[in-house]
Amino acid sequence: MGLFDSLRRKRRAGTLRGASERDTRHLDAWAAARHGVEAYVEPRTTVTETTVVLIAHDGEWTRRRIGSLDAAQNFGRKRGIPVYEVAKVGYPNRMREYTQRQKRSQA
Repeated sequence: MGLFDSLRRKRRAGTLRGASERDTRHLDAWAAARHGVEAYVEPRTTVTETTVVLIAHDGEWTRRRIGSLDAAQNFGRKRGIPVYEVAKVGYPNRMREYTQRQKRSQA
C-alpha cells in the first residue's frame, strides 16, 4: 500500500461516514471547556450525515457528525445544552461575528 493510496480510495456511492465515538468525545470536551453552549442541528444532506454545531457564548463554534436529531437532543439533554434545528431558527449572529473576527485577526 502506497503512501497516498488511502486518499485515492473511492467510497461506494451512497455511503456516508456516520458519527463516531471520536466525534462525541470531541463535542463533550469542547462543551465542557466553554460556557453558554447551544447546539444547532444541521439536517442530513446528500453529501454529509446529520451534524451538530456547538456555539459558545462568544460565538466560538465547532461542528461534528451526530447520529440524528434525536441523538443531538439526547446529547443536549444529558449536558443541559439547548438544542435547535438550524432549518427552523438559523444560526445566531454571534457565530458569524466570531468567524469574521477570526478572519480579521488572521489577515
